Amino acid sequence: MFPGRLQLVAIGARSLRIGGGAIGLLALACLAVSPANAQDRSQGRSMVISRGGIVAAESPLAAQAGATVLARGGNAIDAIVATNAVMGVVEPMMDGMGGDLFAIVYIAKTGKLYGLNASGWSPAKLTIGFLKANGITGKMPEFGIDSVTVPGVVDGWSKLLARFGTRKLADVLAPAIAYARDGFPVPEWAAEYWSGSAAALHADANLSRTYLIDGHTPAVGEVFRNPDLARSLEEVARGGRDAFYKGPIAGEILALSRELGGAMTAEDLADYSSEWVQPISTTYHGWTVYELPPNGQGIAALMMLNIMEGFPLARDGHNSADALHVMIEAKKLAYADLLRYVGDPRFSHVPVAAMLSKRYAAARAALIDMTRANCNVAAGQPALPTTGDTTYLTAVDRQGNMVSLIQSNYQGFGSRLVAGHTGFVLQDRGALFSLDPSSPDALAGHKRPLHTILPGFMQRGEQRIAFGIMGGFNQAQAHAQFISNVVDYGLDIQAAMEAPRFTKMTFNGCDVAMEDRIPEDVRKTLAARGHQIQLRGDYSAVMGGGQAVMRDFATGVNYGASDPRKDGEAIPEPGR
Repeated sequence: MFPGRLQLVAIGARSLRIGGGAIGLLALACLAVSPANAQDRSQGRSMVISRGGIVAAESPLAAQAGATVLARGGNAIDAIVATNAVMGVVEPMMDGMGGDLFAIVYIAKTGKLYGLNASGWSPAKLTIGFLKANGITGKMPEFGIDSVTVPGVVDGWSKLLARFGTRKLADVLAPAIAYARDGFPVPEWAAEYWSGSAAALHADANLSRTYLIDGHTPAVGEVFRNPDLARSLEEVARGGRDAFYKGPIAGEILALSRELGGAMTAEDLADYSSEWVQPISTTYHGWTVYELPPNGQGIAALMMLNIMEGFPLARDGHNSADALHVMIEAKKLAYADLLRYVGDPRFSHVPVAAMLSKRYAAARAALIDMTRANCNVAAGQPALPTTGDTTYLTAVDRQGNMVSLIQSNYQGFGSRLVAGHTGFVLQDRGALFSLDPSSPDALAGHKRPLHTILPGFMQRGEQRIAFGIMGGFNQAQAHAQFISNVVDYGLDIQAAMEAPRFTKMTFNGCDVAMEDRIPEDVRKTLAARGHQIQLRGDYSAVMGGGQAVMRDFATGVNYGASDPRKDGEAIPEPGR
């Protein structure tokens, strides 16, 4: 059998189909949840397996930069910052120094987890009253200067390296500086994303100057250079985080804000600091699953798992009608609570413990009718986009330290604004604030919005998995599906990442998008229950691409996975 060949493999009396149908109980028993088991070869890729470190990212160039840092003696924290910096160069529509960052760090020596919330706050003067005085009512601007919040990523890099790194910022930024200055050939998915933003890039002179080549978006294989970004990265390499928040880069951001009538001040940038937070968790069939606490949406993934745990998903079968029905209905219930309660906990009380209680989950699970879909779980709530432009990356080193990191501009090319000659877009994360004063996510000065991006982590016994899946409000529901694939169905991390998924496109209603690898008979059964199914192709970008690494501490072996829905790759440390 050869990796990547589509076939069914007989296991015991029945065959296992990744794409759907029931998994035979004998097959499930044979698979267990062991990384040593060979996976059904209907998956497209094999896991990367190494005794050395592994870095997984949606750009092979970025993952290679991180793996090289490992080979030169750096640890997983050093590698993840190097990888993230390169991602900001090679996929500028997704992420970069103008965005936010969240991370979960696992330190093998102590066995402890640490969370970092490097999401930026709104300018102090950016309030509902400020926008109303400027004629903006109803909803937050989607793009432009009033959608810009303070970028958190550079402070996040600084804190990660200062607490857990072994290399200087200048060392880990060197690969990104080289790619920005000397250029890189644009890969297929990035070229498509770039092309999809062509109209917005042409609409602004500074965007055009920064991101177009002779007036056009880069074609596949065309070499793209960003000398302005190289200079900004060099400023940070020399001056650290203060070069960004207090130095010349801050000056260019403030000049743009003044020009456009924005609310940003020098104090908004200089006073910003990301913060270390305690990850929140739940248990799911013997595994402990961790997410970061609000202002992020990770709590919704944990609530979904709590609801799902009350149903026999393993018995029902992978991507069976009953299993998918439960997951879809659990998503609606969890996301309704997400919108009702979650905002910046510094501004309003978020009842995390109550939301994660098993008793509450049982009460919510009792609302699920297995014969029909509920189209009104989130009645009266706004429909928010599930799409977003984000990058997820993860690393494990040979000592077993692990990092799960996610970073984003929010939408493609963020606010569609580049400050002067900085070479990066400012995020539009402020678009997620509400202008309803009664909302927990109501806009206020120095407040962080409800955030879509979330890194994940799970563990059982000697196994640790760092994982994440991108795509706006798709992410929490995608996390729950990945976890179920591993825990309920014994899939390895590569097969669990590749397996066909659904995504609920809105917070209310019965619409649900599915990849057409989910069997037709399953889709027909779901449609008969009231689900309004929209097909999205074999490996749809709407489902979000992801990465994962796993460490088996019993054997000292590392495993890596990368989603074929992106250009990415899991790359092992050279020479290990």
